[in-house]
Amino acid sequence: MQHWEIILFFLIISFVYASVGFGGGSSYLAVLTFYVLPFQEMKLTALICNIIVVTGGTVLFIKHRQLDWKKVIPLVVVSVPMAFWGSRLKLSEDTFFIILGCCLIVASILLWIKINFTANENMILKDNYGRDGIAGGIIGFLSGMVGIGGGIFLSPILNLAKWDTPKKIAATASFFILVNSVAGIAGQLSVLPDKINFTQIGLLSASVLVGGQAGTRMGIKMFNPLLIRRVTALVVLIAGIEVLHKHWH
Repeated sequence: MQHWEIILFFLIISFVYASVGFGGGSSYLAVLTFYVLPFQEMKLTALICNIIVVTGGTVLFIKHRQLDWKKVIPLVVVSVPMAFWGSRLKLSEDTFFIILGCCLIVASILLWIKINFTANENMILKDNYGRDGIAGGIIGFLSGMVGIGGGIFLSPILNLAKWDTPKKIAATASFFILVNSVAGIAGQLSVLPDKINFTQIGLLSASVLVGGQAGTRMGIKMFNPLLIRRVTALVVLIAGIEVLHKHWH
């Protein structure tokens, strides 16, 4: 592995994202855009790291019964096949990076928005499985195309819509990222490059395992979640602008 600083970047990203319930796929891709790598390998790396970071959190959420399966299933039952389909699309390199750059900018705006919401039964949005399925499908498809889990879009949207309590939304986003990342990898298997640097993927996976576990256990206790979200939003915005500047001809 020639660029050892990537390990440090991934460690920091996984810590920050895990502390607010995300996997970090968008920022992993943003970092990797500055290095000469096949973009399909970049997507695979981001998705594998996503899975490693959110798996522990998802298990904890399930253990503490924070997932409302009646509400979660309509989201993921549509998003998973759409993420699979999106990941199989054969995009040109410039098209991929333009879509990624636009997604990063939109995600940064959603992350920045401050949501003052203390949910109670009267404030929570009424269940609408059709609406949830459509939202999950759109986010899943975009996630599959660019190689992220989609939680960075889903969580702010659900919070803005007062879909459920903040804890249950965080649990839903974590599970959403996990299943969409798995679906994205499954879809990518037919379009991967002939040569893949598995040593690099292994080192980065180990890095996010450490960072993700630390972020899950320490981040929320040590730092202001709103501050973390807004710092993350700025990083994602800068990355999105840089990606568009580099690839929009």
